[in-house]
Amino acid sequence: MTAAVVDAHGMGAFLPAALARHGVACVHVCSDTPDLQMADRAAGDFTVEVRHHGDVAATARALRMHGVGFVIAGTESGVLLADRLSAELGTAGNGMSRPAARRDKYEMTQAVREAGLATAASIATSSAQELARWARDHDSWPVVLKPRASAGTDNVRFCHSEQDLKEAFEAVTACTDRYGGDNTTVLAQEYLHGDEYFVNTVSRDGAHHLVEVWRYHKSPVDGARPMYDFEEPVPPEDPAVATVVPYVLSVLDALEIRNGAAHTEVILTERGPVLVEAAARVGGSHAPAVVSRFLGTDQLDCMARAIARPEDLAERRLPRYRPSSRLRYVTLVNPYDAAVLSAEHLAEVRSLDSFVDLVLTLPQDAPLPRTVDLFTSPGYLYLAAADTARVEADYRRLRDLEKNGLYAAFPCARPA
Repeated sequence: MTAAVVDAHGMGAFLPAALARHGVACVHVCSDTPDLQMADRAAGDFTVEVRHHGDVAATARALRMHGVGFVIAGTESGVLLADRLSAELGTAGNGMSRPAARRDKYEMTQAVREAGLATAASIATSSAQELARWARDHDSWPVVLKPRASAGTDNVRFCHSEQDLKEAFEAVTACTDRYGGDNTTVLAQEYLHGDEYFVNTVSRDGAHHLVEVWRYHKSPVDGARPMYDFEEPVPPEDPAVATVVPYVLSVLDALEIRNGAAHTEVILTERGPVLVEAAARVGGSHAPAVVSRFLGTDQLDCMARAIARPEDLAERRLPRYRPSSRLRYVTLVNPYDAAVLSAEHLAEVRSLDSFVDLVLTLPQDAPLPRTVDLFTSPGYLYLAAADTARVEADYRRLRDLEKNGLYAAFPCARPA
């Protein structure tokens, strides 16, 4: 069997190897998304690359010539094109009655609400005046403002006043999103109080398999921007899992995610789980080998098995996750305007008792930007131990190192 991966960037770069382990060959589809020629694409793992130039029928013909029987998005920019190609090829794909709801966060909220599920109060608008009126009527601060179709924490703002809202609206609409799209409108939503979780799943022919549940911990950076701090897997027996997972599976149905991976974020509020957003692709920014080692499975392997052998999912033969120790994924946060990573202090990080692995996502020997969102983080690392106190102590030591030597500041650098 041959599968096509649309925009194999980020976690999508791991897909060819995962699929190959289960006997599935890969074709890479390079979308026409602007400025997406990233260095993290696993080009060597593809025998064929097809460039999409806006003509879905032509791209589908090329894929048909290579015997493609399944299409999957490698990253967020590939979600809509993967769906359109699946529909054109007639292969197993997602529902096409409202495909934009899998990318446009306002359409997503509307689709989930119409399915009778809890959602955040929201408005999408191109008018600062309409936004201000909505905020006054809503009368609850802070208000969350973000682009309608981006990824990560790209231009997500917490606004505590009408002035904050005005400034955030102007900032977001003045720039493009992560994938080069114009932010002609913005999405504003009520701030949801409660713990935030992400749920990774894989689906085949409308049946869903739970891969893992993690709990986020975020902290503000750059004034009002939420930033990933650390995240930890939630044991399957945790009461939150029994509450969050059925809601998430209903969200997948509402968004017609029937074939492929999904990464869904929810907040467990006093009134129950409420959607933050869902993505019809594999979850981002994790090391599959580490996750599999400590959880007993990972989303990429489950996705590959569901493609190669759909009956494994249908007959519930895919592995269930089970944390084997206290694992913590920690996002690196550089507090300087310009800095380079100190090799000496990186060695100290690697010597922490609970250290497992470190992944740098920006060049180590180049000046680093101050971290203001996920895309300006230098990378991430994993800590794991049988004792939660050991992990917590090493985490605090890491954060102390970040303020005191891990980032060697240029002469002009200043702490944030």
